[in-house]
Amino acid sequence: MSPSMNMVRNLSLAAVCAVATVQAAFAIAQDATEIQVTYSKGQFQPSELRAPADRPVVFRVKNLDPAAMEFESDSLRVEKVVAGKADGVVNVRALKPGRYEFHDDFNDQARGVLNVQ
Repeated sequence: MSPSMNMVRNLSLAAVCAVATVQAAFAIAQDATEIQVTYSKGQFQPSELRAPADRPVVFRVKNLDPAAMEFESDSLRVEKVVAGKADGVVNVRALKPGRYEFHDDFNDQARGVLNVQ
């Protein structure tokens, strides 16, 4: 096979993989529960959230404070720095029923919980 044919084959394969990845992400996003949470004056609002079990969760975090904050949770296995006056998205796998705590890693007083039922 010539080098140019090999390149075309590789590019075609890369394009197919990219399309499949986007389609998989879109399918997961369609099935996800979207949760809006605001961070203001060093606190999460609301601080207690609910989501259905066995579905992925997408947190849309709006940081209204001028300083960055870090949405973090050991039980959710996520961490995301959100710049001051900015929005962030945190994707979480499908969850079993339970109580999942989260906090701002830069401010120990800012805490919240996700109740999954």
